[in-house]
Amino acid sequence: MQLNIPHKFTKDEAHKRVLALLAQAKTDPQFSEKVTIDEERWDGDTLHFAFTAEGQSISGTVEVKDTEFTIYAKLPFMLRMFEGRIQAAVENQVNQALQ
Repeated sequence: MQLNIPHKFTKDEAHKRVLALLAQAKTDPQFSEKVTIDEERWDGDTLHFAFTAEGQSISGTVEVKDTEFTIYAKLPFMLRMFEGRIQAAVENQVNQALQ
């Protein structure tokens, strides 16, 4: 699954917003009780992530670009049939949190 979500920030500000969103998610009981973060590693402007939620492992990257966030997530087979709904939910959450 790939998403390209535009933003209006400087690259530095966009990067800070991703970091703040991650910090917020880790302290949110609804998130932290259901999700185990397996990887969170930055390589320049690209966040490599992996997490497990309800027995399903998801991994991918978030690239902070000058005018957009590019999110790539590898969905397990069981979740691929819901890709459209997952994509819409992720876009909604990212737009609310980062815009």
